[in-house]
Amino acid sequence: MVARPSARGAARWRAPAAPKLPASLDLTSAGDLAIGDEATFERLGLGDLDLSGRSADGAEFSRCRLVRTDLSGSRLEAARFADCVFEGTNLANLRAERSSMLRVGLSTARMTGLQWVNGALRDVTISDSRLDLSSWRFTVFSSVAFEGCNLTRADFQNADLRGARFTDCDLTGAQFSQASMDGARFARCDLTGIGGVTSMTGAILAYQDLVALSYALAGALGVRIENPDEE
Repeated sequence: MVARPSARGAARWRAPAAPKLPASLDLTSAGDLAIGDEATFERLGLGDLDLSGRSADGAEFSRCRLVRTDLSGSRLEAARFADCVFEGTNLANLRAERSSMLRVGLSTARMTGLQWVNGALRDVTISDSRLDLSSWRFTVFSSVAFEGCNLTRADFQNADLRGARFTDCDLTGAQFSQASMDGARFARCDLTGIGGVTSMTGAILAYQDLVALSYALAGALGVRIENPDEE
């Protein structure tokens, strides 16, 4: 269902704050970086590093820039990223549980199959990235912007999307069952075949997105649409 913007829902959205990076960063090589439990990394510049397949609990990254860094297939528990920038990174099949991002920017990232479950994102911008088959179950979004992203078949089941905005995103086949969406914003997105459409009470849509949503809603309600000219 599509509702008119409420004062409560409209007030919930604000643009994400930008990451606060230092003027200079310490450049680090793969040999100098040991990702382990409770490890802390601050003011680092990480470029062209292979950190795939790692496992860590409670790791923290603060005021770091990760450029073309490969974290694919890694497992992070209770990780924290604050004031970080990801550029051209590979986060495919990364599994992060109970983890958070605060004032983070991700651009041109590969995040296919990423699992960010039971986590929190606040003041995060994700742009021009591939997030197909990603899972965000039970994650809370506060001032989060998805811009120009491929989110086909992404899973937002039970997520709190009240502070999220999607712009120019492909959400074909995405799942929104049991998600909280009062105030979530969608503009120029492909919503074809989305699941959990009845959870979209209070969402704010651009008018051009209504056609695809109406077909999804009709299917969820068991309504059959016929073309009289084809009878």
